[in-house]
Amino acid sequence: VAGTPKQIADQLQDWFEVGAADGFNLMFPLLPEDWINFAEQVVPELQRRGVFPTEYAAGTLRDRFGLARPANRFAEQRANQRAVS
Repeated sequence: VAGTPKQIADQLQDWFEVGAADGFNLMFPLLPEDWINFAEQVVPELQRRGVFPTEYAAGTLRDRFGLARPANRFAEQRANQRAVS
């Protein structure tokens, strides 16, 4: 997709709204310049339209799925080493 920020936002929004996409993988030829341009020009346009979040909920993916944090195996190893010493 190429064009003005508005044209790019139009195309992404159209694909999203007709169900042709539920997300996008973006690849740019010039890094980091193209990422910066996209973030500063296209993202705000998508946010104004209400199709791109302006805020994110706090927490990790593990928190969001309600998963328990696994035990720290390194802490367990240290505790076992101290018990043996």
